[in-house]
Amino acid sequence: MLTGCYIVAALVLVSACNDGLDIQTKYPFTVETMPVPKKLKVNETAEIRCELKREGRWKDADYTIRWFLYDGKGTLKLDDGTVLLPNEHYPLEKELFRLYFTSLSDEQSSLKVWVEDTFGQMVEVEFSFNNDNSEKEGER
Repeated sequence: MLTGCYIVAALVLVSACNDGLDIQTKYPFTVETMPVPKKLKVNETAEIRCELKREGRWKDADYTIRWFLYDGKGTLKLDDGTVLLPNEHYPLEKELFRLYFTSLSDEQSSLKVWVEDTFGQMVEVEFSFNNDNSEKEGER
């Protein structure tokens, strides 16, 4: 009887074994931002402080950033001075980074920023800036 228990236990152990190791390479992440101004004058720049928050680390995980301005006019730069062209992927080298949006519109400007990892996971952040025409109203 005892031998039968050993055989069953051995079969359970053998069937539970897997030749391959399960190594997690893909970890969820988010992008957190500090509050930004709600209004910008034409040619005024808003600093957008961002932090890439990763739930885990894989040494070969790389991140890229891209953006699209779907309302208004403006430019977006990384903190190293790189001007980001719309819908182009740029390497994101740091977890703490700053974006600088300069409004070129006398109307509302709205943009989306995407951060994507090597494995195709993507996080979207959206910003909207109304035009600050307080100087124009004060002149009337």
